[in-house]
Amino acid sequence: MAASTNSLISMQSRSGMAASRICSLKPVSLSNQGRSFLSFGFRSMPARSLRVSCAAKPETVEKVCEIVKKQLALAEGTPVNGESKFSALGADSLDTVEIVMGLEEAFGISVEEESAQSIATVQDAADLIEKLVEKKD
Repeated sequence: MAASTNSLISMQSRSGMAASRICSLKPVSLSNQGRSFLSFGFRSMPARSLRVSCAAKPETVEKVCEIVKKQLALAEGTPVNGESKFSALGADSLDTVEIVMGLEEAFGISVEEESAQSIATVQDAADLIEKLVEKKD
């Protein structure tokens, strides 16, 4: 006899409307005592604590790309986008600190050391910037 418990979040959008309920998969049982069977149970739950997290605005990502290119003195035409990792662009830990300082100055924000250490890509930086700018306003 085996048993497993899993959860599934299902969201669908029709005509710009988001789902307002979450389905949770109840325990799933598998048994083989001369016969095999599989049982599923579903229940609908209100989506009270559902949070939608969106990526940073394209303008923010583009501005971060420009700052990263400048800070790292990258050659003209070097591709930098949201998925670009600072390390893949040749940045070491000191370069990353300088990038963060440039971002703080450009966006008028202050990045905590703990948050700065979690930044590995341009997208990470842009997402953090928007979060900090939102808090500031």
